[in-house]
Amino acid sequence: MNDSVADGDAQRNPLNEKLDFKTKLAYGAGDLGPAITANISVFFLLVFFTNVAGIPAGLAGSILLIGKIWDGVNDPVVGFLTDKTKSRRWGRRLPWMFYGAIPFGLFFFLQWIVPQFSAEQSNNIWPLFWYYVAIGVISQAFYTVVNLPYTAMTPELTQDYDERTSLNSYRFTFSIGGSILSLILTQIVFSQISDRQQQYLVLAAISTIISILGLYWCVFGVRDRILAFEAKRIQIEEPPSLPFFEQLKIAFSNRPFLFVIGIYLFSWLGVQVTASIIPYFVVDCMRLKESDVPTVMIAVQGTALVMLFVWGELSKKIGKKVVYFLGMSLWIIAAAGLFFLQPGQILLMYFMAVMAGIGVSTAYLIPWSMIPDVIELDELQTGQRREGIFYGFMVLLQKFGLALGLFLVGNSLEVAGFKAAVAGQTILPTQPESALLAIRIAVGPIPAICLIFGLVLTYFYPITREMHAEIMLKLKQRQENRN
Repeated sequence: MNDSVADGDAQRNPLNEKLDFKTKLAYGAGDLGPAITANISVFFLLVFFTNVAGIPAGLAGSILLIGKIWDGVNDPVVGFLTDKTKSRRWGRRLPWMFYGAIPFGLFFFLQWIVPQFSAEQSNNIWPLFWYYVAIGVISQAFYTVVNLPYTAMTPELTQDYDERTSLNSYRFTFSIGGSILSLILTQIVFSQISDRQQQYLVLAAISTIISILGLYWCVFGVRDRILAFEAKRIQIEEPPSLPFFEQLKIAFSNRPFLFVIGIYLFSWLGVQVTASIIPYFVVDCMRLKESDVPTVMIAVQGTALVMLFVWGELSKKIGKKVVYFLGMSLWIIAAAGLFFLQPGQILLMYFMAVMAGIGVSTAYLIPWSMIPDVIELDELQTGQRREGIFYGFMVLLQKFGLALGLFLVGNSLEVAGFKAAVAGQTILPTQPESALLAIRIAVGPIPAICLIFGLVLTYFYPITREMHAEIMLKLKQRQENRN
């Protein structure tokens, strides 16, 4: 009798059941808000600070750097707290998303307001600087509050290998779709509203509403599944977490991992520097309208989205290294072309944007596809799987690359004499030749140099297709011997 009951419970175990379409859709919607807000911030927050709020480029870059450093610090804190959360009504993760959704949207919106005291103290930029630092730090904290529990829910929704793959496909569809949607919204808003400050306020308001609704859709859409998991979850004694420096030692003793983080850092620096400088390049160097900026970005990101699938299939035939070399080579050529591009060469600009997008897709795809190889090598060497440690360092590098890229762009522009707009100014100041040259260098040679370093590291990356096959064979033999 007891055995049959146990068998029935196993069959009803929510972790073994297939996810329905509504649950997958709801889970995917949870990444819509973070994708939209992050994309708008990457492309436009630096421009907003310099051209609308009137903050010098160097200080603007420092605001973004401070926010991203704090973002990296608060990740492990929030992760630890969500693991310890207990709620019969919501489980461990959902309370953070439920209560954090509105503050997340609100503080994202507050970043795009130019406070009244900035006009009254036009000769003192520091009150405005500290306002944006404070709002940025709080905004990044609430981003982590909603996004980190969201990403941690995947293993709680299903333990089935194929279902996890399917679930993440919904997530990234909403993520990439949200990034493109943010640019389409930007283009519509910028074309309909002429006042620069109002443009960003309306865009931020729309993005805030979509973000909050997407998060609540996720919370209520997956709640039953999460609560079923919590009810069935078996409490097991977990091994004590390793000290931080012990984790550092483990990760950095893996030689191929050092190559991967180098490849990823240089690739991501190229992506972030390019993304943050494109608005300045389009407006100041190509002398186009601000409403044309989203169109150029859509050309880059739309191409990158399509090429993800192309490169993914091609890498199975010719290998990851060759795919990375092809993509990066096209991007380097595009970067060189953008440096020499002149006003009026609009079609050529879009052609270069598409070429850059082809390369950008490999910057996303290849380093992340190398990480599983590194983890399996580590498993062969140590007998343990340490996904959390390796993926944690990759996320940290992603945030570091974003912060460093924005900081370098902002301070380089200020050193070159970039003229920030006065808050409320309707016509942007004409930039000196030194600032225009700095913009061209940031859109061309700087990303190209980063990509070349990435290519060198990729060439010497030690795990080949043959080596990986040998690793998997040895792991299989070890498992068979244990059985």
